[in-house]
Amino acid sequence: MDSLAITDHGNLHGAWSFYAEAKARKIRPILGFEAYLAFGSRHAREKPAADAPLGAPYSHLVLLAKNRIGYQNLIRLSSIGFLEGYYRRPRIDKEVLERHREGLIGLAACLSGEIALYLRQGNYAAAKASAEWFARTFGPNGFWLEVQNHGIAEENTVAEGMFRLATDLGLPVAATNDAHYLKKDDAEAHDVLLAIGTGKDLDDPKRFRFFGQESYVKSEKEMSTLFNRADVLAETARVAELCEFDFEKRYFLPQYPRPAEFASDQDLLVHLARKGALERYGDPLSDEVERRLDYELDVITRTGYAGYFLIVYDLVKAARDRGIPVGPGRGSAAGSLIAYALHITNVDPLRFDLLFERFLNPERISMPDIDLDFCFERRGEILEYARERYGRESVGQIITFGTLKARAAFRDVARTLRVEMGDVERLTKLIPSGPAFSVTLAEAGEKVPEVKQAAAHDERIRKVLDLGARIEGLARHASVHAAGVVIAPGPLTDYVPVCTAPDSKTDADAIITQYDMVGLEHVGMLKIDLLGLKTLTVLHDAAKMVAERHGVTIDLERPDLDDPKVYELLRAGRTAGIFQFESPLATDCLRSMKCDRFDDLVATNALLRPGPLDTGMYLVFINRKLGREKVRYPHPALEEILAPTYGVIVYQEQVMRIASALAGYSLAEADVLRKAVGKKIKELIQEE
Repeated sequence: MDSLAITDHGNLHGAWSFYAEAKARKIRPILGFEAYLAFGSRHAREKPAADAPLGAPYSHLVLLAKNRIGYQNLIRLSSIGFLEGYYRRPRIDKEVLERHREGLIGLAACLSGEIALYLRQGNYAAAKASAEWFARTFGPNGFWLEVQNHGIAEENTVAEGMFRLATDLGLPVAATNDAHYLKKDDAEAHDVLLAIGTGKDLDDPKRFRFFGQESYVKSEKEMSTLFNRADVLAETARVAELCEFDFEKRYFLPQYPRPAEFASDQDLLVHLARKGALERYGDPLSDEVERRLDYELDVITRTGYAGYFLIVYDLVKAARDRGIPVGPGRGSAAGSLIAYALHITNVDPLRFDLLFERFLNPERISMPDIDLDFCFERRGEILEYARERYGRESVGQIITFGTLKARAAFRDVARTLRVEMGDVERLTKLIPSGPAFSVTLAEAGEKVPEVKQAAAHDERIRKVLDLGARIEGLARHASVHAAGVVIAPGPLTDYVPVCTAPDSKTDADAIITQYDMVGLEHVGMLKIDLLGLKTLTVLHDAAKMVAERHGVTIDLERPDLDDPKVYELLRAGRTAGIFQFESPLATDCLRSMKCDRFDDLVATNALLRPGPLDTGMYLVFINRKLGREKVRYPHPALEEILAPTYGVIVYQEQVMRIASALAGYSLAEADVLRKAVGKKIKELIQEE
């Protein structure tokens, strides 16, 4: 199979991931969606029009992108369905379809297509008028009648009408197959999903379900057997050949509104960075600071990301100007001296030996990722500032999809099968699902003794495990990402599809992208994490109360990292309410290691994350710090790199320096290896 199309109902949520997967398998990806086409105006919210066939509130219409213009019109039409036509479904109408028809192919769709509805009603004249309108709207090589065969009797009636229309109007007919799951034996799992989605029992005779088990991806041989007509299959192939859209490999960055006296974003960034560096380090700058500043500015200029830094700088400055608490830094951005000079971060990368290449790698260029923490109660003000500054139509929040994890899949399937919920809850709690250790349902059935035993003695539990394993990992619901914001050079709908808020917690007027964070990165959009952090709010409220009650000003921007009283409290286990250190394990670690320096806090935070935690390295670190265990180094050349952490490899920056010291990697090359190891990318590890 050399071509595949995605035509989800009303949306483009899966378009980017489908495209990437198809390309990786050398299959031509065809992007589209199956539109809900209103009878009458998309703005109408009343009952179906009186002349709507079979009382249908809307019909279906398949839209495919032939080229970039077609993709942009897909984006606009899907977005309009949500923003203007949403009434139970995201609907478009013929008026907006005419306006955004260029570069699109239309197919008549399934039994719910407008032409098919008229044929099912026995109204051939209306079906003919409808087919003529679509043919006229999409133009030459733009519209195909459609026939399907899932074993439904009405499909034969519709097919006869379609072939008659083809003869009368000279229109081509393409054979297609509705595909809602991959393989035929996935039909039962798909039926379970329908039951879960509607909150019904699997055996409820009144619930919504599909006819038969034919809605899977069929092979060329199966399609030939079903239709026994070479002409309709040839037309299907011709549709595929006409679709040649590919995503551009570029980034779409908004223009920072810079002052007129600066000729470019680069000029302004150099000015602000040097000014900020003097504020941070004093005048004159040391040779070390000068070298790092020039290096980072060179990389940022060559990669074209000066505007990105200016936009992030602008958001942080707006927060500080408004008295909104801003966090000191999060993630790899703390390795940038430019970010430090611009007061985006408040962590000196030179003092803490942080690497710029970890943040922006000149050897493997990708969009920088700066996460920003703001006071939880005032995050909305920054989002509103971004909308006012860069345009309300250009700024949006980002969708995220919750997936069915092992426990949820087990519980949901059991509910639809009406398994005794007492047994279900007991077994569900036995399935490991923590951040440090979790298993799939298939693994639970083999490795969790109680679950394995229950499955061996109860056929219903075996079935729950089997069906649950087949739906595990699928999207269960959509919501708005807690932090993600996207900013486009123009209206978002010129670049990505958008929708309305999928949950009640977000403003009804908010624009939400249909692509998630990963998808936006793949299609080249600027995304920034604006996280509302309650800890920041608590810290600043506490500092304010201390000033009011005791007349003492606490500068949270310049904390004393060597204050002995702080370490006395930590060694005493008084960590309640301290961000990332209040867990029993973290408290016990700080007490056990007799924490007496800031580096101990940093290492503890790193060692207790999922992954390192499973190795028990934190115990080695503690024993070596206290002298209970001899400090050893994997190689004598690594002593300088690992001495601060007692010979334990704690940080990814250390991995990079080790690759440089032992294998002669540049730091940029070492970052590629670091990513491969951190993400467990076997192919990349072998390549390196």
